[in-house]
Amino acid sequence: MTVSIAANGDAARAIESVVPRLVADLVASGITAQDGELWGPAAEAEASNRLGWVEAVTVSRPLVDEILALRAQLHERGVDRVVLAGMGGSSLAPEVITRTAGVPLVVLDSTSPAQVRAALSEDLERTVLVVSSKSGSTVETDSHRRAFEQAFTDAGIDPAERIVVVTDPGSPLDAAATQAGYRVFRADPTVGGRYSALTAFGLVPSGLAGADIAELLDEADAISVLLAVDTDENPGLALGAVLGGTSPLRNTIAIVADGTHIVGFGDWIEQLLAESTGKDGTGLLPVVLDVDSPEVTAGLPDVQVVRLVGSRDAERHVADGEVEVTGTLGGQILVWEYAVAVAGRLLGINPFDQPDVEAAKAATRALLDGHTDGSGVVPAFEEDGVAVTTTGGLDAGTTVAQAVSGLLAGLGDDGYVSVQAYVDRTTNPDLVALRDLLAARTRRPVTFGWGPRFLHSTGQYHKGGPATGVFLQIVTDEQDDLAIPGRPFTFGQLIRAQAAGDASVLAAHGRPVLTLSARDASAALRAITAALPA
Repeated sequence: MTVSIAANGDAARAIESVVPRLVADLVASGITAQDGELWGPAAEAEASNRLGWVEAVTVSRPLVDEILALRAQLHERGVDRVVLAGMGGSSLAPEVITRTAGVPLVVLDSTSPAQVRAALSEDLERTVLVVSSKSGSTVETDSHRRAFEQAFTDAGIDPAERIVVVTDPGSPLDAAATQAGYRVFRADPTVGGRYSALTAFGLVPSGLAGADIAELLDEADAISVLLAVDTDENPGLALGAVLGGTSPLRNTIAIVADGTHIVGFGDWIEQLLAESTGKDGTGLLPVVLDVDSPEVTAGLPDVQVVRLVGSRDAERHVADGEVEVTGTLGGQILVWEYAVAVAGRLLGINPFDQPDVEAAKAATRALLDGHTDGSGVVPAFEEDGVAVTTTGGLDAGTTVAQAVSGLLAGLGDDGYVSVQAYVDRTTNPDLVALRDLLAARTRRPVTFGWGPRFLHSTGQYHKGGPATGVFLQIVTDEQDDLAIPGRPFTFGQLIRAQAAGDASVLAAHGRPVLTLSARDASAALRAITAALPA
């Protein structure tokens, strides 16, 4: 099945007016030819070295047999539980691929002590760890690797038999893993992390977990020729026009899974959109919604609803002002990658860099190097076990209700709320309900991110995009901490430093941040719910 784009309203008008211009400018064939000049002189150097993803299907074909052979070897030894240590693009694509395929994969994309401990403690004797890091220096995945190395050793298991590494050639992780005797898959260095779904980063953990990665590549291959041709029927150009060509620009992209067989695809799209476009004070804010989320029917003028649907038939009508996208997982991955590259051109930005992601990492390192995790900051006050801290010039008031009201009072007509939960996401799923609750009360878009996972995703938009957001951090002080072997800090200290570091960077960009710290996430949720006006 090919990928289909159907649109109504402003989105349809954008396709009608923008796609012919893109065709005339030879944008589709230019992307396929890896022409870095498409995004202007300032982006040319970066873009010229970040377009390898257009060849991912061909380049990745030889990997399939290698991955399947390794999976068979592991199964012969009784190793059939796959844990993936990765952040951002290194974890989001495998999570979607395996969930859609219905095969188990433990995704470890958190520094929460409880979440790390859970991954370590279950069935270690039949576990293989895939460590994925493009740079080879990601602090989260380095910490995960150290913890598993120690756990394997303590259990009498040779880590060299149980750790598989995916990284760029020549990275620090490449050198360390090779020296340790680990199996290393070296990825294409000309592919950025968020565009890496069809490379080793997406295929190795997914294939080891049991997904049909050959079929995934076949699905992408089936649409690749159409994407390369400068024609009005090119779905990458059509979707790119929807994302970046509406007039006036609908810069909030509401992603709604509504009948699609692809599980969790919105989270992958979220990173691709936010990290690619949120910079230079502009960008597209992705908001992952349910079919009944408030923003879907609110009629907000800056929101473009994009529904991910199942097979379309001739009787189905696209709702007024909406877009419907259908197709295979492999096909849609490639279409969205082309579309976001096109949207970057329309917005006048470089879709391949992420200048503000490093700032939060640097702030975290500064705190840890100073032997602090930021928890020493004296809160403005504490109420019912919830400590309240503010940055960015926000007035905390004297109660949680006043603090929350003060944060939301800064929400403009074009603003959004960002909820950032630095907690164990596997045991606190109820926190997500806060997103719809805030959206209903504020009548504005609300994003929800699990920390530190979102720092490698929407974190770029929050700092580099339009300065319209207000930020609510939820941080838990887990009492049962976990050491990181060979490091002078623990997992608990690391996640608290990541929250404090990001808050400081947001404040430096003039973004107001309210941090609620509690012994457990439920206490913070109760406090916020009680604080919201009826």
